Order: sequence, then structure tokens, then C-alpha cells
Amino acid sequence: MNAKPDLITRPNCPYCNCERTVKNGSTHNKKQKYLCKNCKKQFLKNPTKKPIPLSKKKIIDDLLLEKISLAGIARVVGVSKTWLQNYVNKKYAETPRKIKVSEKPKGKITIECDEMWSFVNQKDNQQWIWLAIDGRWPRYANKKLEK
Repeated sequence: MNAKPDLITRPNCPYCNCERTVKNGSTHNKKQKYLCKNCKKQFLKNPTKKPIPLSKKKIIDDLLLEKISLAGIARVVGVSKTWLQNYVNKKYAETPRKIKVSEKPKGKITIECDEMWSFVNQKDNQQWIWLAIDGRWPRYANKKLEK
């Protein structure tokens, strides 16, 4: 018997660079999926969207601490809102429930205040949100007040 050589070379795993990959079905738009036998992750040979690099994730982490909206972060960094929401959910799940908080320094404080209002479902259901932040110690002093 004359065996045909395997003309299709299987790609290395983009996560661990292992050569032990096998075909693993296809996507809804008929692209071949592969499975890495080493790290057990699935991947595509030529993905249209690349994995988000760690440098971008670091920028996202910094922007999340600045209290910028998710839509704003997604637009500036160039990631989808869905991916960003999943990333934030994963970060939240990894965050310990008890966080050690250091005591505020004593003395005068400078409060920065901001307000926002919107309608919920109908015009006569006005909702207000007030933020009060100590400028030297960036934490919320008060989160929400109803009007």
C-alpha cells in the first residue's frame, strides 16, 4: 500500500507552542478547530482575532481603577465590550472577598463631588447618582443617594 503523506501540517499551540495538536471539530463558519494535547486549550489555525496581549490587559487593569466606563475602555483599548465584560467578571471572581484596608490619614479632606441623573423606563421616574470622593485618598465617600 502506498500511504499518502499528511499534506496538512497541524499548527503548534499558540498558548504553549506544543506540536502535539489534533483536529477538534469546526466553528459555526466552517473553520477547523484544533486541540492542544499538552495544555488542553482549543485554537484556530489562522484566527481573524488574535488573543489580547498581556500589555493590553495591564492597560485595561489600570483604566478600570480610574473608574472609566467599560464602553470607554473598550473603545480606547480596541477590544469588544463582550470580551471586556467577561474579563471584568473573571477578575471579580478572582478577587478575594475580604480586602485589607489601611486607615485613612487624619486631617482635613478635600471632597470632589459629581452628580448624574437619568430616566428609568419613563420620564417621571428620575434617578440621581451622587459621587463624593476624597481627592487625596481616592475612594468613594458616598455611593448613591435617591432624590
